[in-house]
Amino acid sequence: MLRRRPGLLAPMIWSMVVSTVLVCAPRSAAGVGPLFGKSDPMGPKTHAAARANAIRSIPRDLLDREALAKVDAVLADTAMYRRLPIRVMPCDPDMYLFLVRHPDVVVNIWDVLKMSNLAMEQTGPKTFEIVDNAGTEGTVEFLYQSPDMHILFSEGRYYGPVFKKPITGRSIVVLKTGYVREPDGRYYITSRLDAFVQVDHEGLELLTKTIHPLVGKVADVNFVQTVAFVGSLSKTAEVDPDGVQRLAAQLDQVKPNVACQFAEVSNKVAIKANRTPVPPTGRVSSLDRRQVDTASR
Repeated sequence: MLRRRPGLLAPMIWSMVVSTVLVCAPRSAAGVGPLFGKSDPMGPKTHAAARANAIRSIPRDLLDREALAKVDAVLADTAMYRRLPIRVMPCDPDMYLFLVRHPDVVVNIWDVLKMSNLAMEQTGPKTFEIVDNAGTEGTVEFLYQSPDMHILFSEGRYYGPVFKKPITGRSIVVLKTGYVREPDGRYYITSRLDAFVQVDHEGLELLTKTIHPLVGKVADVNFVQTVAFVGSLSKTAEVDPDGVQRLAAQLDQVKPNVACQFAEVSNKVAIKANRTPVPPTGRVSSLDRRQVDTASR
């Protein structure tokens, strides 16, 4: 059974319906000003063109019937859509993919570093449960995984003293990833996350009239911070491999085989970083830095 821990969590609606490692960062956006100008192609988007682009990117023919039903149910009744800021970071692709697919590892690292109030537990091959101490709990399921796209379905509820009934909701998150290898052998990773949020009737007015602007702001900051953390962890594996191995040994809230896999991935990152640079092999995905402007429309 997951334990609840004290601390500050992002506003409950976003934590409730988008319970992924790339959104539930260890800090909120309190006191943080705007990160992007309105015309910044890297900035957040909520307009119809971005939403249509995100929907078109979903590989419907690759989803099974159950997954497609969950996607269509949320898209048919979306209370809020948002494309979070597009981010580009130096990061090892193997480390990135491992952390995206094992968000419980990042949550456990935050716990070890005393940065988080979240608790996350893997409940199946592609499913997770998440709770905090503020009345939020939910589940996360990977509906689709590939190196350049992940689609997640999240369902959650919030229990609070000001509500007679729990607020419940669901979301679909589409994470697109691009990889560019530079002449020195270093990879840069582009991450673009589109979120479609569905809130049941009891909480719809609260979201649309009261906290919608704050939810978007917090989501943007959390995403930026979390992507930066992933990049920093990858860099640390390169320059301080022994420290990351010690960190892996402290992961006590993930399955033992997952902690071992994290240690193995970190070790491979360190080995690759110490090799002589080789010429680049080119892009391995269609979304790279030169296509950020087009992708953000």
